[in-house]
Amino acid sequence: MTPSTGPGGPPGGAPGSAAGSAAWELLLPAASAPARARGRALQEALRDAVRSGRLPPGTRLPSSRNLAADLKVSRGLVTEAYEQLTAEGYLRSGRGAGTWVGDAVRAARPRARDLAPRSPADRVDFVPGTPDLSLFPRSAWAAAQRGVLTELPHESLGYPDPRGLPRLRTALAELLARRRGVVADPERIMVVSGVAQATSLLAGVLHARGTRTAGVEDPGSPQHHALYAAAGLDTVALPLDDEGLATGPLYASGVRLVVTTPAHQFPTGIAYSARRRAELLGWARSVDGLVLEDDYDGDFRYDRAPVGALQGLDPERVAYTGSVSKSLAPGLRLGWLLVPDWLADDVVERKRTTDLGHPALDQALFARFVERGDYDRQLRACQRAYRERRDALVTALAQHFPGARVTGIAAGLHAIATLPGRHGPEESFLARVREAGVAVRSLAAYGHGGSAGARAQEVRLVLGYAHLSPGRIRAGVARMAQAV
Repeated sequence: MTPSTGPGGPPGGAPGSAAGSAAWELLLPAASAPARARGRALQEALRDAVRSGRLPPGTRLPSSRNLAADLKVSRGLVTEAYEQLTAEGYLRSGRGAGTWVGDAVRAARPRARDLAPRSPADRVDFVPGTPDLSLFPRSAWAAAQRGVLTELPHESLGYPDPRGLPRLRTALAELLARRRGVVADPERIMVVSGVAQATSLLAGVLHARGTRTAGVEDPGSPQHHALYAAAGLDTVALPLDDEGLATGPLYASGVRLVVTTPAHQFPTGIAYSARRRAELLGWARSVDGLVLEDDYDGDFRYDRAPVGALQGLDPERVAYTGSVSKSLAPGLRLGWLLVPDWLADDVVERKRTTDLGHPALDQALFARFVERGDYDRQLRACQRAYRERRDALVTALAQHFPGARVTGIAAGLHAIATLPGRHGPEESFLARVREAGVAVRSLAAYGHGGSAGARAQEVRLVLGYAHLSPGRIRAGVARMAQAV
């Protein structure tokens, strides 16, 4: 049925007319709403019909008397709806001229897209960075949530301290000192929505103090450029050697801020040597500089106890950050930042003006989770699972790519595999395995300045394994071998 449209159309609105029937059908569900909610439901239904284009601009609506009779509601209810939507601009009316759909309205096209990264189900995805989300401790998390909702004082639901709830900062200080050797003063811990926010906060504060350039590891995280650019900082790619960040280029660069992953360098997988850690701190002291330590997976070491955090050696020259993205789930958006005393006030103020603090309920929940030992149990469960998967990867590579070398320490959620030269050149290898349904990145993809490039025929892969079952890992490696 087609509603009457345009000021020259027939004086629709009588029961049985096109406009009357269309309006009646669209609004009938609202008329069956409970009596106290019927007026609001009628307004929402009429508003939605106009927005969606089901009642297009220029459509003449039935008179309030006729529509009320059709819907079996009071005329006052319809009159009030017409008046409200006329005031909002959805409808227009004139004395003796009836009520029409306004010309200002355009049909809405509501569509919520999901921009989260996804991998097709038929593809084996070795791209690193994601934990096994099926390991998320739903039962323990739900129990902690119930406990928090029961015990949390009402005042704790107000605007929090921008640094974070004292309860969580205290729990984190104990946890990080015990597990990572951090010098953790609760007054200098800030709860943030992950390492990305920690980086942005620190970069913004340093930019305001005159810093214009940050040094980043090469190869390193591809996200650094965008994060620092958003804060107004340029980045300088600094090469690595077998012990960590090469100090010669570091001094020559002139930077006073450098971002590092010393416990398990991403992506090469090396751990900074004791000598290089001392040299890095010597550089920071000599240039009045700062090291940002990204301890993204420091809890996961499989052959020995993890090396303690660099921050423990000099908390005034090292800012330390980490999160639960690898241990629980990145979707929680929960992390921490420890800053030197000379930066603390500025970073706290920037956190305050950025978001007024992290959600209080999430903080209280995680504090309880840590206090009751649930987080330690989760770390142990992840460590067992990820060690098994790394072993499966190493075994599968040895079986399907004889002569392949796995380098880097036995830690974290990814490994570096160097395949024999006969499988190169690298671009050709990557193209063939991509066609076979395997997503994988080369080490060269993480290079900022070219230092990560492979030799002519060498194939160097960064293989993420934490999010894959052992069977899926074996199948993926076999599929790569069949492709080449």
